[in-house]
Amino acid sequence: MKKSLGPNTLVYPTPVWVIGSYDQNGKANVMTAAWGGICCSAPPCIAVSLREATYTHGCIIAREAFTVNVGVVKYAAEVDYFGLSSGRSVDKLAAVGLTAVKSDVVDAPYIAEFQLVLECKLKQIVEIGLHTQFIGEIIDVKADEEILGENDIPDIALLQPMIFSPGGRKYHGVGPMIGEAFALGKRLRQK
Repeated sequence: MKKSLGPNTLVYPTPVWVIGSYDQNGKANVMTAAWGGICCSAPPCIAVSLREATYTHGCIIAREAFTVNVGVVKYAAEVDYFGLSSGRSVDKLAAVGLTAVKSDVVDAPYIAEFQLVLECKLKQIVEIGLHTQFIGEIIDVKADEEILGENDIPDIALLQPMIFSPGGRKYHGVGPMIGEAFALGKRLRQK
């Protein structure tokens, strides 16, 4: 029997992303976000929801661009720090010794050390409630060669992305592959 947990944000897993933007003075700013996902295939778009109180919220509106830097196990402490500090009062990247790189396709920075980055042009803003959803058209994806697998597609096992457990407020790594997508269910479909 299922127990009702009421309306809550308990979906598993959620991504761990570091959103990059420039402030009004051109200073690189980053923050950790977990409310997001791919929202369209053509054009390729991604959505991330941020509270208006965050510094990044205003930066994205002003610059109409942002980057999504995929959080990885190797930088778990830095990723967590980016969600604990405000870009209003500290240069977060300098504080942890990471490097901002100016995107060549959008008006936003990405983190050089992060192996998978999506560069996004702001396409739409949706006011939801406590959060504003920013929908970005993915203009380019940049990946370090060491995480690329077959057909130059990022390999999740090589990337080692972090995921977030909203109920337990914990970070996790990604587990082993369980099978090929669009193949596991074929035998069931043939019945």
